Amino acid sequence: MKSKEKTSPGYLKYELKTFEKMPVKIWDDAIDAARSVARSIELAIRQRQQEGEKIVLGLATGSTPIKVYEELVRMHKEEGLSFQNVVTFNLDEYYPMAKEAQQSYWHFMHEFLFDHIDIKPENIHIPDGTVPMEQIADYCERYEKLIDLAGGIDIQLLGIGRTGHIGFNEPGAWETSATRMVRLDHLTRRDAIKDFQTEDDVPYRAITMGVGSIFKARTVYLLAWGSHKAKIIQQALEGEISNSVPASFLQKHPNVKVVLDKSAAEELTKMKSPWLAGICNWTDDLICKAVVWLSQQTGKPILKLTDEDYNEHGLSELIIEEAKPYELNIRIFNRLQHTITGWPGGKPHADDT
Repeated sequence: MKSKEKTSPGYLKYELKTFEKMPVKIWDDAIDAARSVARSIELAIRQRQQEGEKIVLGLATGSTPIKVYEELVRMHKEEGLSFQNVVTFNLDEYYPMAKEAQQSYWHFMHEFLFDHIDIKPENIHIPDGTVPMEQIADYCERYEKLIDLAGGIDIQLLGIGRTGHIGFNEPGAWETSATRMVRLDHLTRRDAIKDFQTEDDVPYRAITMGVGSIFKARTVYLLAWGSHKAKIIQQALEGEISNSVPASFLQKHPNVKVVLDKSAAEELTKMKSPWLAGICNWTDDLICKAVVWLSQQTGKPILKLTDEDYNEHGLSELIIEEAKPYELNIRIFNRLQHTITGWPGGKPHADDT
């Protein structure tokens, strides 16, 4: 099924300025976004099959990649996509965690992908949450070597946590970090409660590939769906590189692709304030949004906004194409005034029909 790519909510006619520091594709919904990623993976797998070569995938867990895995399973069953030449390395695993536990990432990967495709069991690699503590350092070093021996990761899938983590590289992670044991952030553990009975049942630790490990991948896909990811996506893509937002390190990767649905992109400048990014298709709603924004930026009442205010805040196009500030201010003021009622929730006994 072919999806229609949409890189704005219909407001941006021509993009003249980019605020994001990584390449971004924005889709109407998560299903279309996931299909686009799955199709890219499928094409890469088939290309390597034609060449008689294997392909190495770095895989993520959590709710974000599920739709990608479902589409890959569909391709296997309906389009004959084989995974015989695919080698996989998962990013992380809780520690301690038994493979058979329902919350384990071993269980997750088999439930959503591996049990439904023809991948060779010996080609699957997931960090082992049962390794004795005293052997963890050696185990993590071996995991890194296994990736290198496989030829390195060709395509790495990533989600992003609300802390900005990639894998389980929480705020404070360093750019060159390798596979290791880490302590999980409180917010990350709280977000994981849905998979456990109580917060106390969520492990405090995990084994994760490092930021440096991820950087070795030839291509990286960073995926995010939903408005709850919008704020951290904006920080990772438009903010400065900082270990307080580990995903921001990806700004340095030579071949990173960020794939978002419209909700996850809503805090990006070109979505939130498209007039700052280019030439807009001015609708009544967008004009109202822009004038209210200008009032907030200047700290002035709407009726006192001037030509200078519009020009200095990137809205000169609006007063050229639509109306003079005086007329525009009155129009928006009246529109907002008509939404105000003196009765909370409407007049009592009013006909709601």
